Amino acid sequence: MEQHSIKVIARIRSDFPEKFGIPRQSGLVPQLRATVVFEPEFRSADALRGLEGFSHLWLIWQFSLAVREDWSPTVRPPRLGGNERMGVFATRSPFRPNPIGLSSVKLEGIGQDAALGPVLYVSGADLMDGTPIYDIKPYLPYADSHADAVGGFAPSPKAAIAVDCPAELLCRLPQERREALLGVLAQDPRPPYQDDPARIYGMRFADHEIKFRVEQGRLYVTEIE
Repeated sequence: MEQHSIKVIARIRSDFPEKFGIPRQSGLVPQLRATVVFEPEFRSADALRGLEGFSHLWLIWQFSLAVREDWSPTVRPPRLGGNERMGVFATRSPFRPNPIGLSSVKLEGIGQDAALGPVLYVSGADLMDGTPIYDIKPYLPYADSHADAVGGFAPSPKAAIAVDCPAELLCRLPQERREALLGVLAQDPRPPYQDDPARIYGMRFADHEIKFRVEQGRLYVTEIE
C-alpha cells in the first residue's frame, strides 16, 4: 500500500481532557473556547499573515484516540442509535482508513505568547485537549457554504435538552466557563442508546468533574467537583 507521511503542525488546547462530553460536531456550542498552539517548527508569524481577515477556519486534525491498523467499511453512527450500519464514508465516524477529522471554527483572535509564539484563539471547536492538527485553512463563505445542501440521515442537529444546574454548583466553575458547560450539557453527552434515569454520568470539563443524570428529557447536574 502506498503511504505518505504528514506533519503535525499544531495542537489544540481545550477544556476536554477526555472524549466523553465533546460536542459531536463543531459549532454546536459556540461558547466553547480553545487555543491552537503551533509546534516549534511552525511558530512563524509570517505563516499567519493575512489570516486576520477571515472570520472562520477549517481545522484538519487527527482522531488521535482512534488510530488502528485495520478498518471496517461500515460503522454504527450514534445518530442512528448505534443500531444501524452505514458506510464509513457516509459518516463522520473517527474509525476510518485514515483517522482524519475536519472542523469549522470561528477565529476569535490571533495572539503572541512569550513562550509559545503566535497562537490562534478559536470558538466552537469539537476537539479534545492535545489533539494533533495537520493543517489550517481559511473558511470561504462563497465556496464552503451551500444553501441547497442535503444532510442525509442527519438533516439537522438534534434538539437541545433542558439543563437544571443549581446555582451553588455552577458557581464552582470560573464564570467564563459556565455558559459553555451549559451548552455542552444541552447537547446530551450520553450515548444515544442509553436511557437509564437512575444512572449518574461523569465528564471532565475545565479541570472539574461534572456529574449528571437525565430523566424525561431533562438533564440534572448532581455535582461539580
